[in-house]
Amino acid sequence: MTTLCDLALEVLKTADAAKKAALSRRAAEAWRVDPLMPVGTPSGIPDRPARPPRPELISPTEMPRRRGQSAEARATLLHAVLHIELNAIDLAWDMIARFTEEKFPRAFYDDWVRVADEEGKHFGLLSDRVEQLGYCYGDFPAHDGLWEAAFTTRNDVSARLAVVPMVLEARGLDVTPGMIKRFAKIGDMESADILQIILEEEIGHVATGNRWFQFMCRKTNLDPKEYWQKTVRKNFKGLLKPPFNEEARQQADMPSEYYIPLSFKENIKP
Repeated sequence: MTTLCDLALEVLKTADAAKKAALSRRAAEAWRVDPLMPVGTPSGIPDRPARPPRPELISPTEMPRRRGQSAEARATLLHAVLHIELNAIDLAWDMIARFTEEKFPRAFYDDWVRVADEEGKHFGLLSDRVEQLGYCYGDFPAHDGLWEAAFTTRNDVSARLAVVPMVLEARGLDVTPGMIKRFAKIGDMESADILQIILEEEIGHVATGNRWFQFMCRKTNLDPKEYWQKTVRKNFKGLLKPPFNEEARQQADMPSEYYIPLSFKENIKP
């Protein structure tokens, strides 16, 4: 019998980016239509998911500047988001398969399967748009920051929830509105509309991470704000960067008293 973990491992072990995104969506549909599918027990979860040979992965400080109005400049910017979405597909399925020993309720798996499905959708929308501009996934370099954070938190579900959705994906809520305005200003409404869809659904993804972090805090009788700040200090290098999209973060149930203190240097020591 097929299990949810079987589906997750199939996605994680698929290297081709477009196939990975399509498989993510099919796996999510299979879970939704079969209420009796067991979660299962994973074996052989890769520390790093299969990936295509391109793009070249470089340091974030070496990433090319993404300015200008040319098709190449716009494709470069969208490609950076496209790479994040590919990572996000793997992150959702890794969350599902890696932490089954926590014995989460089925709602946990429903939530992360929905996230995986939407990340697959985002990849498809962005990939199509980049191709319309004359390029494809892999044509520009990318960095590996998201998966480095996943690897660092691979042994602690609370740390994974605190850092990946609640810090790194929440950062997307801060920067995406500026990208939407940039594309709209130059009349590229196709790109702006795709980013608007992503922004609205990513609020739900951050909220999902927050919801299950709160669940773990209740389970272990820890204060959520204090434990989140302690966990972020331990597992995330540097400051959280303002300006923050406080409206979107509030919609994701992340009050400003959580993250604003971690934007000041004097507050980041453990």
